[in-house]
Amino acid sequence: MNRLSTYLCPAALVFMTLLAGAADAQAPEEKRIPCTEDAMIVFDASGSMSGNMVQGLFSAVTRIDEVRKALGQVLPNAAKFRKIGLITYGPGPYQLCNVKLDFPPVPSAAQRIMSVVNAINPAGKTPLVEGVKQAAEVLRYRSEKGVVVLLTDGEETCGGAPCALGQWIKANSRDLTVHVIGFQLKAFSWTGAQSILDVKCLAEETGGLYITAQNRQDLIEAFEKTLGCPMMSSIRTEEFSNISRAKREGME
Repeated sequence: MNRLSTYLCPAALVFMTLLAGAADAQAPEEKRIPCTEDAMIVFDASGSMSGNMVQGLFSAVTRIDEVRKALGQVLPNAAKFRKIGLITYGPGPYQLCNVKLDFPPVPSAAQRIMSVVNAINPAGKTPLVEGVKQAAEVLRYRSEKGVVVLLTDGEETCGGAPCALGQWIKANSRDLTVHVIGFQLKAFSWTGAQSILDVKCLAEETGGLYITAQNRQDLIEAFEKTLGCPMMSSIRTEEFSNISRAKREGME
């Protein structure tokens, strides 16, 4: 027992020293806490999301089911570190420009978001511009920082101008970032490449990411990048590396 205690003490000392060093290294970041900005997901549930054409081939899984599975994998972790709300666009009366605020950003929103998303019956047109506008209002874009994550599998079909909206947000918001996830976007572009450039412009004008996704894994990575906390992930990775290093050194 004494020999075991003697063996473990150096490892424990190294472990505590490294943790203290990590805490000191993080001290400058205390003023910039990860994920302080609330987020709104603007979720495409238009009629095209009920399709099961994937990269030109028929699939047993619909497009909205692919998104559901990806979002369900990412949200439990993302919702731990930021408040998230939901707007859905599409479902409702046939061929109308339906937009619904399901709820504003709330803590631990994963289960609540998935309950709504899993119950959706895709329908209607694609008023993505109006969806982003409503999300901006919810996030109090003039006075607060915020993040909008727009999911779309098609172009704006209700007369909105995505690029112009991006320019307007840039000029009028305190710091609202719009990330755009285009899910197999080219398959549902009726007016050509310009519609894709317009939605890409919406992201770029607001300092957001424009990410194209072709499958579930792409969607998972896109949701992680846009809803996750890069700083938190970096800190956790560094802590894990320090702990692993301490254990190895203690065993030598």
